[in-house]
Amino acid sequence: MATFITFQNKQKKKLPKEFRLDDNRNPESLVKYFLEKYTKKKDVVLDIFAGLGTTCFVAEKLGRIPFGIEYDGKRAAYIKSHLRHKENIINGDALKLLSYKLPPCDFCFTSPPYMSKYDKENPFTACTTKGDYQRYLADIRKIYSQLKKLLRPHAYAVIEVSNLKGKEVTTLAWDIAREVSKVLHFEGELVVGWKGKGGYGFGGTYGYGYDHSYCLVFNNRK
Repeated sequence: MATFITFQNKQKKKLPKEFRLDDNRNPESLVKYFLEKYTKKKDVVLDIFAGLGTTCFVAEKLGRIPFGIEYDGKRAAYIKSHLRHKENIINGDALKLLSYKLPPCDFCFTSPPYMSKYDKENPFTACTTKGDYQRYLADIRKIYSQLKKLLRPHAYAVIEVSNLKGKEVTTLAWDIAREVSKVLHFEGELVVGWKGKGGYGFGGTYGYGYDHSYCLVFNNRK
């Protein structure tokens, strides 16, 4: 497995105006890279934090069967409006993953909602409830414990995430890697270098003070 790859931080699909100020999508090229590496046509691809739908859109375009969970109702509706498999998008909570009766999955690719150690709102509820960083990490582990039961044996799950610069660095990527590795086998990280203008958060070509992020690769070993 490569340990460093580079992508342009560019989006092809234009968003409706209501989403443009909060555009934290992965580029389609990144999703395509992993789908072509770990899946084949007609495989079931799941995004448990579907966001604005990039994983689902790319999966469907490549002949995979997309499924997605998205907490925000407007975002879920937006994804449905652009997919043939509309019924596979659930406006729901990733912490209740097993309640949605999803099919066995061949691959999961997602980028979770980020949280710094100073934040006081819960990103898993779109910051509508209070939260704290340790609870966030515990919830990540709960979610992936449920995902393990959906993933086929030896299927892969990839998490795209960054550490966060603020008053101090929040080692978000490394903390998530530690929690999920208690559930799934951690195969290693792929460092993604981001080129081009743009970014989200604190600045830089990626955002959050960095020009790179991590794709954490896990396998559902028995």
